Amino acid sequence: MTVADPRAVPTARAQPRKRRRRGRSRPMSFLLHLSLLGAVVIAIFPVFWIAINSFKNYNDIVNHTTLSILPQDWTLSNYRHVLGAENHVFLTWLWNSVAIALMTTAVGVFLAATAGYALSRYRFPGYRAALNSFLVTQMFPAAILLVPIYNIVVHLGLLNTKTALVLAYSTVAVPFCVWMLKGYFDTIPISLEEAGRIDGLSPFGTFWRIVVPLSLPGLAVTCFYTFITAWNEVAFANIILIQNNSYTLPVGLRTYVFQFQQDWQYLTAGAVLVTIPAVIVFLLAQRYLVSGLTRGGVKG
Repeated sequence: MTVADPRAVPTARAQPRKRRRRGRSRPMSFLLHLSLLGAVVIAIFPVFWIAINSFKNYNDIVNHTTLSILPQDWTLSNYRHVLGAENHVFLTWLWNSVAIALMTTAVGVFLAATAGYALSRYRFPGYRAALNSFLVTQMFPAAILLVPIYNIVVHLGLLNTKTALVLAYSTVAVPFCVWMLKGYFDTIPISLEEAGRIDGLSPFGTFWRIVVPLSLPGLAVTCFYTFITAWNEVAFANIILIQNNSYTLPVGLRTYVFQFQQDWQYLTAGAVLVTIPAVIVFLLAQRYLVSGLTRGGVKG
């Protein structure tokens, strides 16, 4: 009777097992990557076209016989005209947009955070109706709010003011932010707040000192959403702001488009400048966006 060499067992076990390759076939993988490439081109090309045209003169933009997309003669005159002393009103529009967007973000996020925390932690008469009311408002387009909000603004004497736009934009942004933050607050253990209460914190103290620091990803998402809502909006600003020096950037840019002539070179240069603050806000909030969106959508 022969005894097997025990040293041969580890050798046999060490042999890698051939795994069956799983995955898409080459044609399917090619089609998938081709579709992704097409989606990227469709998404990026309009932005690329605007950026390139901002360095062209008017004749190069309207000359459709030119086969080259790139400018024949690169120029910065469009940016100098938009930002120059002869057109200082653009900087006024920029300041109006920044001020309104920041005030809307502060007011909207504060209201949404406190309301979302109350709906997450407390049960009171009318709780379900209050929660559903925020959801119902999201089912209708914001355009139906133009007439009633305009009438309210006129009756309050706030026409052509920044305060009117802050109230209007907060009306649009708060319902979504409440649901977003309510879902995020649901993921924070109540035991942490109970420990804070034992240490002597008030209900608002537990919210400010414990819940808010733990909710930075969710707050970053709502801040970004509220800022972009106020930054890009044009419908409310178009009917509430009636003087040139009170315009925001989206409303001011339409002054470059006339009935019979369009200053495309200035419009594209202004459009590029408009995107810079939004990109900066996105870069500041991007580290929190994914975690905030995923955790905030777990519970409702």
